[in-house]
Amino acid sequence: MQTPYFITMTALLIHQIDAAFWHEWDMFLLPGGIQGFLFFNLLIIPLVLFGHQHVILKTPKAVLYSYFCAGLGIITFAIHLGFYLYDFKEFMLPMSWAVLITGLVSGSWLLASTRKYLQNESSCVKHKA
Repeated sequence: MQTPYFITMTALLIHQIDAAFWHEWDMFLLPGGIQGFLFFNLLIIPLVLFGHQHVILKTPKAVLYSYFCAGLGIITFAIHLGFYLYDFKEFMLPMSWAVLITGLVSGSWLLASTRKYLQNESSCVKHKA
C-alpha cells in the first residue's frame, strides 16, 4: 500500500497547488474565497499526511486512511471530469490533467492494493487459528 498511497498523496498535493492557481474555490462557489479554500486544505492535508504514517507503520488504522486517500484521488478526478463536461475552462493544461489522471490511476491502484492487503491479513488470521 505504501507506493500507491505515496503517489496518490503526491498527486493530491500537486493538484491543490494547481487548484490555487485556477481559483478552484470559485468553481465550487465556496464561501470565503481563498480563506475557505485554505481552511479546507488545513483539514484535509494533515489527514492525508498522517494517514501516510499509518500506512508505513501498518497500524490498525492504515486501511481506513488508505481507503480515504484512494477515494480522494478517484473523486477528485471524477469531479473535474464533471467540470470539463460542463465546459469549465479551468484545469485545461496538460499537466493539470496529468495530475488528475495520476490521482485516478494511483487511487484505483491504492484501492486494489488495500483490498489485497485486507485479504492477506484475513488469510493470515485464518492460518493462525
